[in-house]
Amino acid sequence: MTLSTLEKQEAKLKRLNQKIKSEKSKIEQNLGKQIIKTSNLDYADLSNQKIKDLAQKIAMVLNQESNNQL
Repeated sequence: MTLSTLEKQEAKLKRLNQKIKSEKSKIEQNLGKQIIKTSNLDYADLSNQKIKDLAQKIAMVLNQESNNQL
């Protein structure tokens, strides 16, 4: 392989990694928005600590459901 071929592959990989990162960010934002919406939460009441506490509760529920399915 020539150096330019490797450079092209590296550039392609960087673009792909950026696209993956962007898609993950969109999913995280959408998930958060849907949780807030369906839970009737008020944005003004969501401190960083409250967000962490809610995330832990949601994770516990999801983990319990996952364990029950096994």
